[in-house]
Amino acid sequence: MLSFLNSLSRRSKRAVLLCIDVVLLPISLYMAFVLRYGSMFPNWAIEKSWFLFPAVTVAGAFLAIFLGLQRIKLKAFENRSISNIAICSIGLIFIAATISYAFQLNAPRSIPIIFGLIFLILSSGVRILGQIVLTRADSKDTPHKRVLVYGAGSAGSQLAAALMQTAELKPVCFADDNPSLKGLIVSGLLVHSAKDIAKVIKDRRIDRIVLAVPSMSNQRRKDLIRELSHYKCEVLALPSFLDMIDGKGLVESLKPVSLEDLLGRNKVELDLPEVTASYKDKSVMITGAGGSIGSELCRQLMTCDIEKLVLFEHSEFALYAVERELCELAKEAGITLVSVLGSVTDTVLVTSTLVEHGVQTVLHAAAYKHVPLVEINELAGLRNNVIGTRIVAEAAQKAKIERFILVSTDKAVRPTNVMGASKRLAELVVQDLASRANGTLFSMVRFGNVLGSSGSVIPLFRDQIERGGPITVTHADVTRYFMTIPEAARLVLLAGSFARGGDVFVLDMGKPVKIADLARSMVQLSGLSVKDKKNPGGDIEIDVTGLRPGEKLYEELLIGDDMLTTPHAKILRAQESKLSEIEIATILRELTTASETNDAALARAVVERWVDGYKRPNVSGA
Repeated sequence: MLSFLNSLSRRSKRAVLLCIDVVLLPISLYMAFVLRYGSMFPNWAIEKSWFLFPAVTVAGAFLAIFLGLQRIKLKAFENRSISNIAICSIGLIFIAATISYAFQLNAPRSIPIIFGLIFLILSSGVRILGQIVLTRADSKDTPHKRVLVYGAGSAGSQLAAALMQTAELKPVCFADDNPSLKGLIVSGLLVHSAKDIAKVIKDRRIDRIVLAVPSMSNQRRKDLIRELSHYKCEVLALPSFLDMIDGKGLVESLKPVSLEDLLGRNKVELDLPEVTASYKDKSVMITGAGGSIGSELCRQLMTCDIEKLVLFEHSEFALYAVERELCELAKEAGITLVSVLGSVTDTVLVTSTLVEHGVQTVLHAAAYKHVPLVEINELAGLRNNVIGTRIVAEAAQKAKIERFILVSTDKAVRPTNVMGASKRLAELVVQDLASRANGTLFSMVRFGNVLGSSGSVIPLFRDQIERGGPITVTHADVTRYFMTIPEAARLVLLAGSFARGGDVFVLDMGKPVKIADLARSMVQLSGLSVKDKKNPGGDIEIDVTGLRPGEKLYEELLIGDDMLTTPHAKILRAQESKLSEIEIATILRELTTASETNDAALARAVVERWVDGYKRPNVSGA
């Protein structure tokens, strides 16, 4: 029966509800006579007022349609819906009384009032009963997770009410820091003290914890997340009030707790007026536009009132994906969008693109960045990252563009791998051009690992957890700096506004994070436990595999110690050594020869000779 009702169209369901209300009208009126006269069959009284039944039924049907009672969704039946039925009941009282007086029917004055109250009870009762039946049927057919809502305030109570309408999630109880709320019933659920949360999770078999305190401070949220991450529950958070007004419902707004909250570093606010001012009405080209950083640069430039955005990308699929995403945004913003498929090592294509589209700013984000892959494909990595950078930078200088910004990495500092060495060589190439630039401002932006970027550790760990483990960590003591993709992109854009020529910009990224600790946090936030000697019955094991070729235990952001400030407190300008024009020319000539002759040994020799701090990787003691 339930499956048949669920299969009905929306119009059919409304018709069923309307028919039920129409049937309830004469039933309610009959019950009013029964209660008024104290008899189950007050036929003598009804005979004198029989006209009241068809009149009230017809008039009540039109009133119910007018007030939209048939449009009330059973699974979302709540106070406002009851209010609509109450208004209808008051209207029915008025209609019944008016008909009685108009046609001088021999019915007591109390009959219309009793009639309206009975209809209110019956109509609401039918809907509440339907809601209960449908909810239980859905719960029976659909596996659900038991949810503890942390926070019994207005956001928490609204969230609990919303969760009750879902089949997948079942709110079980509240937990709250406020001791005065302990033992109260909120939205039909018991409020427990936050101090008892460990016992509550065990006794109530909680699968998921939802933080429903949008006004909570960032520091308190971080501390609370760390506490909750120790329990075998998935932790989700309700966004801030500003995020909740974007049109999404409370349930849809729930999001897994961000790992950013566990990195021990406050989010850097990088919103400065200089960003928009530096790019307004400009033609901007982004190389590597389909990558993690490149695509985010595109998104942020959509808000900078630029005139044209040139997407330069060698991956056909990546270019298609970013173009499809930006197409509507560009149309709304009045920005011309141009897609160019090709490699940064194609001198003719790069040069013609810059000239044809009148590019004024180049954001060079194209690079091979996966350390192990570049380590075994050193010629391809050096050709793309070094020679490609030289081609784009020289073409930018010849085209007399205003700004050229190179996206670099902390792996360029005293690198132990070819990828890092290639990025340091790319920096040296740009520094050399900056020293001889006539009108073009060259700058570089150096930052650490980016959360969630392609090839980064976060997606890898997430996939390994979904497969049941183990999580592979190369060394128990490996540390890395982390930042978010939006922060990294904004830093690149800010560098363009701060550039004076030859600058190396570095973000103060706080303290480095142990990769092994990050892995444990991801396991715990997934509602699982780490399997180790202390917990042999755990879910996910962390496997230490040993350092990969070219991998360092820790990364650095600076080669030297000299630092200068910028208009933003978290962005610093590094003072670092350069090579001469002749030395750079030698490097490029030898790398070109190595690439053309497929001589990997020569390429390695160039890197060892010219990159400060580079040495062939030695992982025998890992």
